[in-house]
Amino acid sequence: MKKKLKQLEPYVHSLFAHLHSHPEVSWNEKETTAYLLQRLSEDGFKCTPFVSFPGLIAEIGSGKPVIAIRADMDALWQEKDGTFQAVHSCGHDAHMSIILAAAALLKDSIDGLKGTIRFIFQPAEETGEGAIAVTKLGLVDDVDFLYGLHLRPIEELPLGAAAPAINHGASHHILGKIIGEDAHGARPHLGTSAIEAGMMLHHLLSQIKLSPMNPHSVKLTRFEAGSDNLNIIPGTAIFGIDARAQSNEDLNYLKSEIQRSLLALEKWYGISIEQEQQPDTTASIISKEALDYMETAIIDTLGKKGLHKTVITPGSDDFHFYTKLRPNIKATMLALGADLTPGLHHPQMTFDHSCLIIGVEIMARAVLETMKAES
Repeated sequence: MKKKLKQLEPYVHSLFAHLHSHPEVSWNEKETTAYLLQRLSEDGFKCTPFVSFPGLIAEIGSGKPVIAIRADMDALWQEKDGTFQAVHSCGHDAHMSIILAAAALLKDSIDGLKGTIRFIFQPAEETGEGAIAVTKLGLVDDVDFLYGLHLRPIEELPLGAAAPAINHGASHHILGKIIGEDAHGARPHLGTSAIEAGMMLHHLLSQIKLSPMNPHSVKLTRFEAGSDNLNIIPGTAIFGIDARAQSNEDLNYLKSEIQRSLLALEKWYGISIEQEQQPDTTASIISKEALDYMETAIIDTLGKKGLHKTVITPGSDDFHFYTKLRPNIKATMLALGADLTPGLHHPQMTFDHSCLIIGVEIMARAVLETMKAES
């Protein structure tokens, strides 16, 4: 395998260079899909693009067990170098590159093994909707094991280290609108200030508490009010709320407290609040069997010194919807050290690209280990 990996190293770097320079945001990954389809078809994979949205699956082998590997595809829309643009600041370009190269490696490594390997290239992870959409297509109904991966920030894992699971938290997002009444700057008593209501909302959210032993947070992440006319007190404002918890139960409590705060705000200020609740992301559901196979793959690749314990993070990933919606699936997500700085979702995010071939080897070994044991 080491010889094949050496040959694949330029390939995985060329994949990354292309994908990194062609980012596309959630539900718009059309050129990305076309590129993946072209590369996989050229390598002889049976490919099936999704019909109603971007993304595709590719397969090799046949029969049971069915082992799936998922890569997310979408970039983020954010300001970089003074311009709003699509940016691969969460490493999804790396994830796709690793899985594409792992597919090429596995195609030449499964002779004599029984089972199906399914590569899922999923859109819209950042909106929390992609995994649900793929599941509704029935494409994971027969899956026995599911593996994913994610680059980790340097404060969690350095280059040359990996963990067999990521314990993600759950998240909840609200896009809301405060509707009060405008007033002249000289007559504030004649209106209802959306800014004052927003300041109180910020305070109310900061008072929502759980046990300090349970990681959690609730905060405003967006607030827009007013216009170019500085003598108008705005009665209308747009706001966004981000809530995080390490368990689904704790998130449900935070959600109920947020609604209690919004109701109190309406009564106190005599305003109305419109809200659009986006789909929650679920906390991780980790299979012991899948974790064990991934752990073996890490040791075989990096040695015992490279194996770290499960990463616990307040971040979220819609990967875990697969196991929530299809509890029969045994799944885990590789945490890959990459010396990633300054952080995920930072527009200037960068990492050591030598982690790419490490990820290829670990993912391929995890699949092969599973096939050998489960066939």
